[in-house]
Amino acid sequence: MNEKRSTFGSKLGMVAAAAGSAVGLGNIWRFPSETADGGGAIFIIVYIACILFFGIPLMVAEFLIGRSSRANAAGAFHKLAPDTPWKWVGRLGVLTGFVILGFYMVVCGWTVDYFIQSVTGSLKEVSDFSANFNTLLANRPKQVGLMAFFVLLTAYFIFSGVQKGIERSAKIMMPVLFLLLIVLVVRALSLEGARGGIDFLFKPDFQEVKSTVFLDAMGQAFFSLSLGMGCMMTYASYFKDNTNLTATAVQVSVLDTLVALLAGMVIFPSAFALTTNPDTIVSELVAGGPGLLFITVPGLFNQMEGSMIWSAMFFLLLAIAALTSTISLMEVVTIYIQEEHKVSRKKGLLFVVIGVLALGALSALSPQFFNILDMASAKIMLPVGGLFISLFAGWYLDKKIVQVELTNDGKIKFGISFLKTYSFILKFLAPVAILLIFLYGLIG
Repeated sequence: MNEKRSTFGSKLGMVAAAAGSAVGLGNIWRFPSETADGGGAIFIIVYIACILFFGIPLMVAEFLIGRSSRANAAGAFHKLAPDTPWKWVGRLGVLTGFVILGFYMVVCGWTVDYFIQSVTGSLKEVSDFSANFNTLLANRPKQVGLMAFFVLLTAYFIFSGVQKGIERSAKIMMPVLFLLLIVLVVRALSLEGARGGIDFLFKPDFQEVKSTVFLDAMGQAFFSLSLGMGCMMTYASYFKDNTNLTATAVQVSVLDTLVALLAGMVIFPSAFALTTNPDTIVSELVAGGPGLLFITVPGLFNQMEGSMIWSAMFFLLLAIAALTSTISLMEVVTIYIQEEHKVSRKKGLLFVVIGVLALGALSALSPQFFNILDMASAKIMLPVGGLFISLFAGWYLDKKIVQVELTNDGKIKFGISFLKTYSFILKFLAPVAILLIFLYGLIG
């Protein structure tokens, strides 16, 4: 172990940081979209099952690789499997994080713009929300400026280090995020007609079951937990030796799922209460993507009394969720450059900022380039990374390392049946499930 390497200072900060990495815009735009498309409550049931049986074991796999190596995502595989091709799995994770930052920062900039529109009252005056969003998309210089602001904001927390930057920010932002969500949920549930949205979310209708619901739910679980991009591996390298990896994975997964469900409890009750045709709004939710957050939802909030307050809270929520994710992604790339190329944190961060600004500018200026980065990371890089991480932990990694990390060298008692079940999932079930997601994403 490298004694000089940073660690999280407290259990609360550690869980908050890991949960912040998992929580992102995907919880708030992709989850409602997939839920609407999957038939509501049926999708949620399958989604939670996928979290339990696949998401948590895969997160534990990333945790044990990260903590046992005490290295960045690429260095972890180099240490645990020296002089083997496995090193490319870690490098893929770093590259994936970098690619995601290249387009995700542009979307983060949109959240800042809409927050400003909300607090200044200009969003309240909008009558055509589609035209309003398209105006922003057409203003390329403004998008570049907003993107650059978010890159520099993220870099500030990375520059401050693990405890003073990443951990401290997570301990503040995650409680604020939950507080905003709860207030918005209370407001949504107070609307007349909100019951229809709650029924859609939590009352199963087995006639609405889709043949692809498992693959859709598994894909959402995989992406929502930030698996396959080196984030959880990198953060786990900062865990203390007495951290219970399995318990931490459960806690992070519960918090991530709770954010997704609360987001659904904001959007669906509001949608059902504020429209005369629920089928139409469900179709809009199914379409998902940026249109859900920047066209559909602002239109709903504008119908509420005190719309300025509610829309400002919502877009502040989005910005915080986005920031907790960009911090983890930028840390993955920064610590890789710092450790693998033997440079200072400041210099490594500078290289990352320059690279992300370049990619982000290209994404803001070219929608085609934006889509290429989005599709390449979501449909190819993440599933491939997750697949090989599962295979590495299940088949290659020394079983003594797995047992030592899971039990904290015998201090945590697990039955043999638990360890065998965990191994079976990583060896067989998870790789098959991820491979199906990969093929489904390419074909679908």
